[in-house]
Formats: sequence, C-alpha cells, structure tokens
Amino acid sequence: MNGLFLAMMLGLLGLVQAQTTQITTEDMQRITTFLASDKLEGRKPGTRGDLEAAEYIRDYFQRSGLKLMGEKGFQEFEVVTGAEAGGSNRLMINNQQLELGSDYVALSFSRSTLAEGELIFAGYGFVFENDSMSVNNYAEQEVSGRWVLILRGEPQPDNARSPYVEYAGERHKVLIAEDLGAAGVIFVNGPQFDADDKLPDMYFDKSAALARIPVVQVKRAVLSRIFEDGLDLSMAENQLNDGKWRSDRQVLGQVIGETDVRQKVERTRNVVAMVEGTDENLRNEYVIMGAHYDHLGLGGPGSGSREPDTVAVHNGADDNASGVAGLLEVAQRLATERSNRRSVIFVAFSGEEMGLLGSKYFVDHCPVPLRNVQAMINFDMIGRMKEDRKVMVGGTGTSAESEAILNQVGKRRKFELAYSPEGFGASDHAAFYVRNIPVFFISTGAHDDYHTSRDDAALLDHASAAQVAEFGYDLMGELANRSGRLAFTEAGPKARGGHGRGYKVALGIMPDFTGSGNDGLRVDAVRPEGPAGHAGMLKGDVITAINGKSVGNIYDYMARLKGLEKGMTISLDIVREGKKQVLIVQL
Repeated sequence: MNGLFLAMMLGLLGLVQAQTTQITTEDMQRITTFLASDKLEGRKPGTRGDLEAAEYIRDYFQRSGLKLMGEKGFQEFEVVTGAEAGGSNRLMINNQQLELGSDYVALSFSRSTLAEGELIFAGYGFVFENDSMSVNNYAEQEVSGRWVLILRGEPQPDNARSPYVEYAGERHKVLIAEDLGAAGVIFVNGPQFDADDKLPDMYFDKSAALARIPVVQVKRAVLSRIFEDGLDLSMAENQLNDGKWRSDRQVLGQVIGETDVRQKVERTRNVVAMVEGTDENLRNEYVIMGAHYDHLGLGGPGSGSREPDTVAVHNGADDNASGVAGLLEVAQRLATERSNRRSVIFVAFSGEEMGLLGSKYFVDHCPVPLRNVQAMINFDMIGRMKEDRKVMVGGTGTSAESEAILNQVGKRRKFELAYSPEGFGASDHAAFYVRNIPVFFISTGAHDDYHTSRDDAALLDHASAAQVAEFGYDLMGELANRSGRLAFTEAGPKARGGHGRGYKVALGIMPDFTGSGNDGLRVDAVRPEGPAGHAGMLKGDVITAINGKSVGNIYDYMARLKGLEKGMTISLDIVREGKKQVLIVQL
C-alpha cells in the first residue's frame, strides 16, 4: 500500500496525530478531549490515569521532535496521596473495647502512637479571643496528660460571618489540645451537627503533616451507651450553641487508645522536553513554559472539590487539560519552526492541585542552572474565555520589561489583556517567582464549574483557547529571541497574599506548603522588607515555635498566625544550618 495513502488512512482513524505547524482549534479540542476523558479518571497523581496522561504528553513531545529530558522525558517524585488504617488500632473507654470502623475511626492526620489517661469534655474545644468575644472551653480544667472529648463543628454553622468558623477545623482544635498537654483527642458529632452521626472516611486532606497526639472520632451512640447518664451530648450542644454552657471539670472515665495510620505514598512525574536554541551564544539560556496536567481524580472529601460530597470523575477539562493542550501545541509549532535563539524547556507538571508539588520539585531539581532561566510562562485554565474577551496575565511586575513586551505581543489580538503585577499565585509559576525568575501567568479565569465534576471538554471554547495558545507562542518567541536578559523585580510578597480569613498579619515569608515532616516549617523565601526579613530571617530557616508555641508544620504555622496582631513584638524560634536561634520580629 502506498505509504502516503496509509498515513492518511491512519490519520483518519485517529491512530496517528497530525503534525502541523499551526496551532489549530481541532488539535486543541482533540488533546483536551483525551486528557479530560472519563478514561483517565481525573488524573489524580499516582493513579493509572495520571500515568497514562504523562505518557500521552511525553509521546506528543517526542513525535513533535523535542529532545526529552530527565529519564526518557520523566522527572519522577513521590507524593503522599492518602492514608489508611494499619493493624494496630485499638480504643478502650471505661474498660469497654470499641470496634474500629463501626464504633470509631482514627483520623488521617493522627499520630501513630499509644496514649492512656483520664477523659474530660471540652465542648467545641475553643480557646480564642478576638475583637468581639473571648471563648475558653477549657477554663479551669486540668488537661495535661488527659484525653479530651470535643464536639465537631461550631455554634453558628449557617452563618457565613460566624465568629467561630476560623477556629472550627479539626486540626485547629487538636492544636489547641496539644498546646494544653492533652494525651489524645476524641471527636464526636452533636445531633444538630450530624443527626445521622456518620463516621468519616479516612480521607486525606492533601497534607502529610501529622498531629503530635492520637486523634479519633467515636459514634455518639457508643459514647451515650458507655456514659449512660454521665454525659448528655444533645443538651451540651444546645447549651454551647446558646452560649450557656460552662466548662465541666468532671472526669468522664479512662481511655487507652492506640492509633496506627499509614500514609499512602505514590510516584508521579513531571514531563520535560526541550527545543534547543539556534544561537551558540544564547542556547545555554532558557525560557520555560509549563502547565499542570494533574487534577482531582474522583473528588470527594479532602480532594479540593467544590462538591466534597460528590464522588464522581472530575475531568478537569479547563483545569488544566486546556493549558496542557496549549503547551503541546506551542511545543509542536516551535519544534517545527526552530525559530528560537534561546533554548525552550516545556514542562507538564504533576501535583499542582496538591500544593504545587511538581513545580517545586522541578525548581529544586532543575536539569539546567536556574540562573540561566530567562523567564517562565505558565498556562492554567485557558479554555473558558468570558464574554468580555479578557485574558489575565499575572506576574507583569516581575521584570522591568514585562508590560512593554506584553503590549507589543498583545497587539491586534481578538481579546484584551488584563494585567496583574504580583508574581505569587495559586499556580506553578509561584515556584519560579520565589527563585527570582520573571513569570507570566496566562489564564482566562475561574467559573462555576471550577473544581467540580462538571468541568468537561464539551463546555470549552477551543477556538479561543487556540488563540490564547498562539499568544503564548508569540510571547515565548519574544522572550527566547530578545538580545538582553529580563531584569527581575519583586512584585508583591513571596507568600500567599492575606493568608486567608482570620489572618491580621503576615510575616513576609513563603512557607514550604509541601513539607511532610513535623519538625518545623521550612521557609522557602523571605521578602526583605517584610517583618521577618527585617528581623534577619533567611531562606532555608526552619520555624519551630512562635512566641514559645510549637510549630511542627504548615497547619501549626497558620493557626499560630491567627493569634497575632499588628504592632505586636513576637519571638520566632528557628533552626538555621542545624543551630537553634531566636529572632525578635516587630509586626
């Protein structure tokens, strides 16, 4: 059979992919539809769908003529993807042995350890003071060495402005109990919080950080049976919600508990390939273009889904199959045209949805010197252009030349560019910004289907996505071919802006959001003019305490920040190069 005819027939059958110079709507749709298919089951890191997506991307790079980097195009790393109960869990209350799974469960962030002690009740487990109220559910109770029984939730769950909401999380309540010296924590559902009294699945909340004590949840009916008339949880919940409950110093009984929680570790991979530069003097300088290909898998509690009670394939068509399609199309066109003086590295990141794990791993294990990287371009959600036809470009303040370049490249587009100067953000470019690399974050923005099971390829505007990809290609070309280097400028703090609800101050650092230990919080970057920077904090320092209160992980750190006010002078215990130091910080 004629070779040309055979190639045409295979192309019609979809068995080979056409290699075209231009970025086309059809190619964008084809790539996105595959990556966002039910077959890949939401591309959760460490799953079969994750591997299949990575192989598809690697093969696309290879067929397009790019040079594979890493191990045959892959840069592998480990992620914690879940938790499961081991074989050594046991719980005995007042000499009654409870059954794991039916009477109680260990929570996924519980420390695997044994603890024995008396049991006391501490209401909702609140200890806080803010502008409107002061609450201490432990008032006058001796906590040290004892187990603490705590109600889940808070008194005003239907109030969007509830003063309790920022203190209602299980991790925060456990931290308070730890500070008071508790031996362990038992959570229970009040009847108003959950009439059905369901035990939670051992879902993983994206953090490998563990508590320092055992943490379990016991069914309300089991506790009522054990304590009979000694504890009325319904009455206690009513009194707490009405503000009439007072700390009860009664000892309920004796607890012996051992938790055995084992974290599931999987391997995932970034996909990395390069188009080498044509200029002998510039080919050892680099432009990096990236997009994350991972998503939320089947959703469910702890996944990041905005439908936490829905277990269904979260296809992530816009987030971020659309960005990967743009990445692949740009890579294919550049490999065909070879118009780049500098080398261009294309990276499909995994682990973005789990805290920028892939991009952070990449910059920590970059296959080329980071000092030689000219800039990073990041596609994240480019498939749902809105009626105003605006495309957001973040990081425009991270180099002195950024806006002038964008104004030139953005001419005569079928959309308007909206600039945002900040270099830090909730996507993979942030990992490059904290390494003093200019960044360009390209997105058409969020929508109602974001992080839900409804984010499907059929809802995307593939033609507009192709236009955004073409814009990215032209921007990449300008960065790869200009004679001079971009001059990096700091644009906004190298940390999450505002830190979310309940934070009145910021230290001016970027904490390591991905750390899995419990021995302190590593500092990934420091803003020189921020409070911590003025106090002498350096990148790489490990914060172990704030005002004498321990910091073992990111959750501890965020909880400690809630208690700080502007104008305060605080102490930070740190470890620098193995030596303990104390910094005094003026907020």
